[in-house]
Amino acid sequence: MEDILNGLNNFLNIIIQIITHKIFYTTFFTWLLAQTLKVIIFFITKHKFDFRLFVGTGGMPSSHTAAVSAITTTIGLYSGFDSPVFMVSLCYAIIVISDALGVRRAAGKQATLLNKMMDEIEHGKFKYEKRLKELLGHTPMEAFAGILIGIIFPILIF
Repeated sequence: MEDILNGLNNFLNIIIQIITHKIFYTTFFTWLLAQTLKVIIFFITKHKFDFRLFVGTGGMPSSHTAAVSAITTTIGLYSGFDSPVFMVSLCYAIIVISDALGVRRAAGKQATLLNKMMDEIEHGKFKYEKRLKELLGHTPMEAFAGILIGIIFPILIF
């Protein structure tokens, strides 16, 4: 029983170390800020409140690019911009941002086209019930806004 309690105590200590680490909480709060701004910007521009945007993908600003930029910026501030871990993080950030701009955006455009095709087919006998999610990727402006948030917010916190 004592071994189980020691193991649980060690596990909880690891969790506390993670969530209180500057790199983690800076990245988390940057992501939270980007997701909150996404809901606010949608409300201002569309005059509709959609809480699903808070946990969804796509939209302005890109929370993926904000988070990965925050990780990279905070690692640079914490470990040095010439450190190997910063270089690894920078490469990772480039991959994530490229994916947000390229693959996911293309998938979103394909979903839009397929949804239009399904609308046209609906007038016939074929009917498809579930529509595809179209808001998958990001425009360059959405990604750029995410990058700015991901750089500026960690600098303010650090």
